[in-house]
Order: sequence, then C-alpha cells, then structure tokens
Amino acid sequence: MPLPKKRLGQHFLKDPNTARIVAAGVKERDVVLEVGPGRGFLTAFLTQRARHVHAVEVDPDVLPDLARIAGDNVSIHEGDALRFDYDALDPAPNKLVANLPYNVASPLVLMLLEEVRGLDSLRFMAQLEVARRMAAERGTKDYGAYAVLVQLLADVGILHKVSPNVFEPPPRVYSAVVDMERRRPGPAEYRGVKPLVLAAFRSRRKRLVNNLPEPARADAQRVLVSLSHGRDARAEELAPEDFVTLFRAVSWAL
Repeated sequence: MPLPKKRLGQHFLKDPNTARIVAAGVKERDVVLEVGPGRGFLTAFLTQRARHVHAVEVDPDVLPDLARIAGDNVSIHEGDALRFDYDALDPAPNKLVANLPYNVASPLVLMLLEEVRGLDSLRFMAQLEVARRMAAERGTKDYGAYAVLVQLLADVGILHKVSPNVFEPPPRVYSAVVDMERRRPGPAEYRGVKPLVLAAFRSRRKRLVNNLPEPARADAQRVLVSLSHGRDARAEELAPEDFVTLFRAVSWAL
C-alpha cells in the first residue's frame, strides 16, 4: 500500500463517520467531482450515493488501490487538479465532494468557483485555518481578498471541526468540513471586481482609496460614504457586495 506523500499534501482519510459527514447531501441524481481521492476511502462512500463520481488524482502510485474500490459508476482521471480540463468531464459534475490535498485547497476552490460553472455546491475538507479564511466575516483578522472573492461566488459555512486523528498520517493542525452553495446569479462584473479587490487589500493598513489609481479615488470616497463606511475606510470594513458597488462607480478609472 503506497504511503502518503508530503509533497502532495496527502493526508488520507480513515474514519467512516467523517466520511459520512463529508458525503452527506449527495443524492442518486448527483454527479460528483472528487479531487484527491487517494486510496479511495471517501470514494467508496460516494459510489453508494451518487449517480456518477469523477475521481481526479495526481499520484499514480495510489491508482491501483483506487481502481479496486471504484465501482461501475466511477471514472478515474489521472492529472493535476489545478491544470485539469473539467469541461471535458462527461457527465458534467454538479457537486464537489472531497478531502482536498492541503497544498492546493485554497487556489483550487477559487478556481473551481470561477471556472466550473456547473458546480452548484462544494463540500470538502481543508485545513481549519484555510476554512476560516474562506468563511471569514468582514472586520476579522482572517477576512481578506480571498474571502471576498469566494463569498462573491458562494455562500460559505464551516460545518464541522475535524481532528487530526481521522487522517493517515495525522496532520499537525485541525481540519474542517466546509460547505459552499454557489450564488446564482453571481455578480456579472466579477472579472472586473477581482483586480479591484486584490488592489484594495494590497496594503491593509492603508485607507482603501489610497490603494486605488488616482483617477478613481474621488468617486471611491463618495461610494464609501454612501455605504456608511466613511472616506477613510479600510478594505476589511467592506462586505463582498460593497466591492461590486464600488467597482460599478469607479470601473471607468481602472
């Protein structure tokens, strides 16, 4: 049996109760995307619930174990999750259910929300610290550009704190089960809002307007006042939807 690889962020799930929590909500009609199935412990639970499971795995050493567990309704795909062609999956997945590799969870979740439009929900495990950055509320230390972008595209909740002992090998940190439901419709201006959000949080200690190009600052101040934040507001004071309002007012100057 292949050992977990630290360089791939592998911590294989071994606890059936945790697997049931992650797999809860999968229905017979669902087509599930599982990223990082490893040896297939969670996959076995998904095959019993879903119409079809697409398991995307980068580690060739675990594929024989995964194949032994996979049923007729499982398609195994070898590939890097951050470079994989999700549009080519047939049938197209409508849910992500996964124990995500630690080293790709943050960029992968945002990429899936941005690019795989057919995913209505995402339910996965990630490091607790990462989960908190996804679900952070404005004004908290974990709230940043990443939280804003994720929350513009999905409603986010942390459902369950997960002990290191349910994994092999046990990580040094706690994990969490995260649930996301895609917002439909999402903001039509998202592609334009994203660089604005990244710029706004570039220097957190600065006033938000000082992180924007000079031509945008006067209009930005007016918007901040209209949103009851004040001219000197910092980026972490704004809700995700406030950035959409701000972009609509200053997009001409960006």
